[in-house]
Amino acid sequence: MSGSRRFYDDLAATYHLIFGDWDASIARQASALSPLLAPGSRVLDCACGIGTQALGLAALGHPVTGSDLSPVAVARAAREAAARSLALPVVAADMRALPFAAGSFDVVLAADNAVPHLLTAADVGAAAREMRRVLRPGGRLVLSTRDYDALRRDRPLSTPPQRNADGTVTFQLWTWNADGTHYDLEHFQVEPRGGGWTTSVRRASYWAITRAELGGLLVDAGFTDVRWPDTDFFQPVISAASG
Repeated sequence: MSGSRRFYDDLAATYHLIFGDWDASIARQASALSPLLAPGSRVLDCACGIGTQALGLAALGHPVTGSDLSPVAVARAAREAAARSLALPVVAADMRALPFAAGSFDVVLAADNAVPHLLTAADVGAAAREMRRVLRPGGRLVLSTRDYDALRRDRPLSTPPQRNADGTVTFQLWTWNADGTHYDLEHFQVEPRGGGWTTSVRRASYWAITRAELGGLLVDAGFTDVRWPDTDFFQPVISAASG
């Protein structure tokens, strides 16, 4: 996942520019995820990035801990939490080797298509086993991914350009492998500056993992009650019990 770390280390300072209104997105995503969590749940956001989900859930009263492969991203998440007077302890960590004691959390969260950065079944399985280990008995796993069942069928080559309030434009180019199971992503961020434009390009790779593939790997890792609940979250969500 070294490429993923470089991607998010580089993106951390301007990640919020992906959103038309980052603060509104923080609140909206937390509101969509909150019905899946019992009040006061101890949450580990193990792909917290700069805090988009973690900040919102902390603001709703959940004790949240953040971890992420990118130390630059988690440092920013900590600063954003402090600026909002929120408690958000953070640590840089690989989700395949979480630095927490067994049974530490009621909920483990990995949202916004984080798990598909793991490119093999062995890696997803390793992460799933770690997530289950740090959950208390009866705890819940909550993940979100892109709708890869549809995307593997259609194999889009790009995303539409999106322009936020300060004029920054973002879009992605996707290059699929021959069998349509994986793709390389180029993320373009075009910012207005000095009467012209400054363009940044970042690259990462993804496994376009289907619902059946992901659900099966969670079962193999010992999870039960695997389901895809209807939510208002912007991506499909899968939830499972730690057993």
